[in-house]
Order: sequence, then structure tokens, then C-alpha cells
Amino acid sequence: MNNQPPQYSRALIHLLMLLMVALVASSFPVGALITEGLPPEVMMLIRFVLAALLFAPYVFIKNGWHLPEACRLLGYAILSIPLVVFFWCMFEALRYTSALNTGAIYTTVPAITAFYVFFINRETTGKRRASGLLLGTLGALWIVFRGDLNSLLQLDINRGDLLFLLGCLFMGTYNPLIKKFYAGEPMEVMTFWVISFGAIWLLLLSMPNLGQIAWTEVDINVYLGVLYLAVFTTLVSFFLLQLGTITLGATQVAAYGFLTPIFVVILNLLFGSAVFQWQLLPGIVLVLIAMLLVQRDGGYPQQVRVADR
Repeated sequence: MNNQPPQYSRALIHLLMLLMVALVASSFPVGALITEGLPPEVMMLIRFVLAALLFAPYVFIKNGWHLPEACRLLGYAILSIPLVVFFWCMFEALRYTSALNTGAIYTTVPAITAFYVFFINRETTGKRRASGLLLGTLGALWIVFRGDLNSLLQLDINRGDLLFLLGCLFMGTYNPLIKKFYAGEPMEVMTFWVISFGAIWLLLLSMPNLGQIAWTEVDINVYLGVLYLAVFTTLVSFFLLQLGTITLGATQVAAYGFLTPIFVVILNLLFGSAVFQWQLLPGIVLVLIAMLLVQRDGGYPQQVRVADR
């Protein structure tokens, strides 16, 4: 089977990655609003099932009604595990910790991804990219803590923080595993089956709670929030993430995570829930420099850096 990624304009892929980051950033405030509405595993089950059902007609009409090979299904099942663990940890963690703390911890994902890339994809991290990862982490932390060193030093590590860190450790494996298991199939096929297997794992986790939920008493805003997460921060963002990873490489795509705090600030400004704070500028500058360093460190890694599988 052809192992080459689809051919897209590099500039277009980078624009799509910016869209992906914006969608991911929006999931934090939405998730914080609805996290108490349902158990995390049930909320994620609805989210993944909706995304799979909405995407199924497009996938099967375009590609035909057939099951992928057993080895491909196994790869999709493995790929879905980091996503399930990460999202469950995120919603469960938000019950015990703040969005500030989770935002700070999330900035570790690009560096964690670079660590896994070395072992899974045999892709080395050059000095320029390593410098970019360090600057990006510092810049993102500056934005999260508004440049206040005391706030950073007083960060209390609690149960929620440790739980979300565990989720980030799992999420760091996702991008490298995409490159490991991708075999040239249409991107929508990979997206659909990863989401579908995620729904299966979540169904197994949710079974003890499904019969105990008063579905008619759940606030309508919870259902609307889950619908938004299913369409935009699950279906669309997963598709873009996988497309970007096989085209740009796992570390370069993960580096876009540094922009998440910036997009959170932008979203807060757009919705009028915050005003721009000038002390954020140094962090924003560091993040932008980091992005340039990481993105300019080599071309398409799957073509020039990853050893033949």
C-alpha cells in the first residue's frame, strides 16, 4: 500500500493547524462549563458516538462499506487509547483543579511528544527544535501565569493536576503513533475508526453508570456542549491532527500546542470575558519564536528523518 502522505500545500497545512489549535483551545472553557453535568466517561461516550455517527455516512459513501484489514483495525484501536485516557483525565481533573493549572500542565505535551518521537519514530530532535521546545514551554507558562513568577512558584500540585499530567503523558504518544500506524489510507477512514474504537472503550468504562443517570434531568446546555465537542473538537480536530502529523511530522504538529494559551486569550477577548494584558506580550513573543524554530528545523520529517519501517 502507498505509504506517502496526501499532497497538500505546506502553507495550507499550517493554516489548518492554526484552526485545529483554535478548536482545541475552545474545548477547555466548554469542558469547564459542563464537566459537572455527567460522569466524564459518559460525557466522552456521547461525544465519540455522536462524532462517529455524524462522520459515518461521508466515510462509507466515499470509500465503500467494508472493514479495514485486521492489522489496520488493531492500529486504530491502539491509536484511540491515548485519546480516551487524555479526555477522561481532562474532564475528571477539572473537578479537582483549576483551568489555570491544567493550562500550565498542557504546555508540557509538545516536549513529551518529542521524547516519544525519538523512541517510536526514531526521529531525532535537533538543537534548533530543542531550543524551540524549551522557549515554547517558557512562553506558554508566561502566558498562563501572566508573567507572575510568584504564581508559578505557588502552583499547588493536587489530585487533579497529577491526573491531568497522566493524561498529557498519554496524549504525547498520539502523534508519534499516527505516523507509526499510518499506511496511506484516506485520512477520513483513519479518523472514523479511531473515533469508533474510542467509543467502544468508553462504552466499557461507562456501563456501570449508564443505568443510574436521569437523562431527562440533565441540563440542555450539557447536551449542547457535548454536541459542540463531538463535531468541532473531536471530529474536525482529530482529522486535522492526523493530516498534519503525516505531512509535517509529530513534533512540529505538537509544537502548535504552545499556541493554545494564546488562542484561549483571543477567545476570551472575543467573548468579552477578559481584556488584553500587556504583560502577556513577552510570552507571546517567546511562543512565536519557538514556533519558527520548530517549524524551520528540517522539512517533512517522514521523508528525511524517520528511518524506514
